[in-house]
Amino acid sequence: MKLKTLLLGAAAGVSLAPAAFAERGSDGHVNIIYWQAPSIMTPFLSGGTKDIEAASLVLEPLGRYDQTGALVPYLAQEIPTVENGGVSEDLTQITWKLKEGLLWSDGTPVTSADVKFTADYCMDPEGGCAQLAKFSNVASIDTPDDLTVVVTFDKPMPNPYGPFMGNQSPILQKAQFEQCKGANASSCTEANFNPIGTGPFVVDEFKPNDVISLSANPNYRDPAKPAFATATLKGGGDAESAARAVLQTGEFDYAWNLQLAPDVIASMAEGGTGEPITAFGTLVERIEMNMTDPSPSLPEGERSTVAHPHPILSDFNVRKALSMAIDRALLTEIGYGVAGRPTCNLVPAPELYASETNTECLTQDLEGAKALLEEAGWTDSDGDGVRDKDGMKLSLLYQSSTNAVRQDFQALIKQWWEEIGVETELRNVDSSVFFGGDPGSPDTFQKFYADVEMYANNFDGTDPQSYLSMYRCGNEPKPSSQWQGENINRFCNEEYDALLDELAQTGELEKRGEIAKRLNDIITKETMTIVPLVDRGRVSAKSNTLGGVVLNTWDSELWNAADWYRIDG
Repeated sequence: MKLKTLLLGAAAGVSLAPAAFAERGSDGHVNIIYWQAPSIMTPFLSGGTKDIEAASLVLEPLGRYDQTGALVPYLAQEIPTVENGGVSEDLTQITWKLKEGLLWSDGTPVTSADVKFTADYCMDPEGGCAQLAKFSNVASIDTPDDLTVVVTFDKPMPNPYGPFMGNQSPILQKAQFEQCKGANASSCTEANFNPIGTGPFVVDEFKPNDVISLSANPNYRDPAKPAFATATLKGGGDAESAARAVLQTGEFDYAWNLQLAPDVIASMAEGGTGEPITAFGTLVERIEMNMTDPSPSLPEGERSTVAHPHPILSDFNVRKALSMAIDRALLTEIGYGVAGRPTCNLVPAPELYASETNTECLTQDLEGAKALLEEAGWTDSDGDGVRDKDGMKLSLLYQSSTNAVRQDFQALIKQWWEEIGVETELRNVDSSVFFGGDPGSPDTFQKFYADVEMYANNFDGTDPQSYLSMYRCGNEPKPSSQWQGENINRFCNEEYDALLDELAQTGELEKRGEIAKRLNDIITKETMTIVPLVDRGRVSAKSNTLGGVVLNTWDSELWNAADWYRIDG
């Protein structure tokens, strides 16, 4: 089996910034604001975007995805392909070569042992690694010398770029994390807050859910970079205050993920100190249906686990009716304007993988939703406006993170759901907590102590195999994995898992597209355990004096922070 179209030669490098600076640290300080505050500095213990992106300033993978989705080398000499001999003809092995002379920020050499350790760390069954899907089907990792890493898979892997590729799978220093494997992973506070890395910056001080102070990595591989001697990543607040800090007051140089109404952003942009920047990728705002029972009446450790199916949402007709009641076009208009598109797809791009027939949800049908619930036996027997069945009220707790657009969405969806006879309680949780991954918190999106929840997610790179693999049976967050896991809605479907196995063995690109579309349709249309709402373009903002920024929806937005520089104004 050969794959010619997927494994064509990749770009040999990336150089995005002009020769605007000649020496490291010459441009002073840069201020970054993420209104969702990072709570940890390793993507292996958090699936939250804000944690993954903050960590990308310090930790780096062997290769990344550039702003077009192309694979580019970072710590590796080149991207391995079939053509250059780095990927075996039978697609069961990929060989990475580290660049020579790489140093960790503490001055010690980066070696293949660090790369192998990273895989061992994430694949430890007691560690609860949030990025475990990246290492699917890894059979062994060998290190024949200090610069060579050979990954062998237990089956042909048409897309062998899961391990060590992209911002979700960076390299950890073995010496720092060696005692942090397995059950010890979450308790290694010093390593998790202050990782030693190869990226352009090092952590000077980390205050969880607040602020990160950083300085230029003295051992960064390019002696002229980064241009900034120090950086601050401030977390918390809300999207509106973050936007204002760049577009109106000029207090910050970069603001991430401005989830605001389009007219609000346009008005702020008139402030003259910065500009909004946009790009589409694979980010989808969605509602996740909890397939397990989150009731607080259950013993702690059993809530939201597969031991207890959801008493209401296990009924497909309820899930479908909830989806039918939503006007996605209106949500998109009020929430994102031209930076959003209504969608029924979990995978909206690239075109090869986007299901073109999954469009039924684009038309709101309140009367059809009512009829469906009636037929399923959910009737308003006592006339209080809330449907019931077998003595159980059709009542749901709907949670999301605290954000103006999300609260607008919640209010509208609550109204539509109540029109069809669904009692809806709303809850919003501070973003830093909701996406934080703290196994002791009852309010994380992974723990899912609610009936439905809303957030956005995407995948890095251009191949959705790892992303779709998140929803494999058994990959759900649970007490034994310290509430880490990617199958947030606790979905399990034998046909879906079989198709994942088929996708993992399929090399022909068009066939991969067909399988991915089928997987998308199973989870969004045929089971409706995920209810997509909006294909979101990423909107962030940069100051007029910050150069070198290239918005990237396929990797971390901070992916090329080493190339940022100050424009004299």
